[in-house]
Amino acid sequence: MRVAIVGCGLIGQKRARALAGCQLAACADVALERAQALAQSLPGTEAAGDWRAVVARPDVDIVIVATTHNVLAEITLAAVNAGKHVLVEKPAARKAAELDEVLAAARRSGVLVRVGFNHRYHRAFRKAREIVESGVLGELLYIRGRYGHGGRLYYEKEWRARPELSGGGELIDQGVHLIDLARWFLGDFTEVQGFARTYFWDMAVEDNGFLLLKTAGRQVAFLHASCTEWKNLFSFEIFGRDGKLEVAGLGGSYGVERLTHYRMLPELGPPETTSWEYPMGDNSWQVEFAEFLEDIRLRRQPAASLHDAQAALRVVERIYEVSGA
Repeated sequence: MRVAIVGCGLIGQKRARALAGCQLAACADVALERAQALAQSLPGTEAAGDWRAVVARPDVDIVIVATTHNVLAEITLAAVNAGKHVLVEKPAARKAAELDEVLAAARRSGVLVRVGFNHRYHRAFRKAREIVESGVLGELLYIRGRYGHGGRLYYEKEWRARPELSGGGELIDQGVHLIDLARWFLGDFTEVQGFARTYFWDMAVEDNGFLLLKTAGRQVAFLHASCTEWKNLFSFEIFGRDGKLEVAGLGGSYGVERLTHYRMLPELGPPETTSWEYPMGDNSWQVEFAEFLEDIRLRRQPAASLHDAQAALRVVERIYEVSGA
């Protein structure tokens, strides 16, 4: 299958290196030189400065949308209307309602749309899912998750700090990953509480978001997304009646990716502990895209869908509403 990528920044470049054997036919970016640089690195790829020139190409089967948040839904809709399957980066839109028309168009055309919640495909999370589904944790009780940027110079001047482009701050950036992962393990949240605030950065969007989410069965996810962490951090803990899983690190500056299983013993006391470390490079992008190809082959709805994106965005919107953001 042949692929077009819209948005040739860091994420678009990562996607171009993880096409699971597919051919990149074309790429587009508002900064034409960025598209040209990506095209030159992959022979047979054409570059364009206007995304409209690539999403309707008859030789393109799949479009990857990796742009600023304000045009994610617009480009996805155009690609769907052109009959293309789409992988759109999270959060897929600035607001849940922006995806209504995309969902309707996908139903009409029969094409598939996957949302790039690639954290589900990290090795530690794939193993954690396997353990949870085995039942050895027993009934799941609650989740505690933290995700934080260490901070960098001029962070407040980047596009993510401009609400008209991003739709929000840290909650809609890293926070949606935490929300999606929590939903992946616990299911839908029926109660949403939390608070978003700008503590440090001089910008019009929040730099911290705190969430307390509850399912209909009273399971809880306590989540914190921050860009005042001062050192990159990722921690995700899943608590069950018979044990606990802890995912720490995502590789790179977040530290070695590690999964630890704490299995409670009948007599309680110190648990039986098993750990897996994944010091190799992150292959979540390749695994995710390979699964999308299988979705297309089998004509099945992707596991990370537009409905998942809308659910995460509704949580974010509720926090913004109660915080006056």
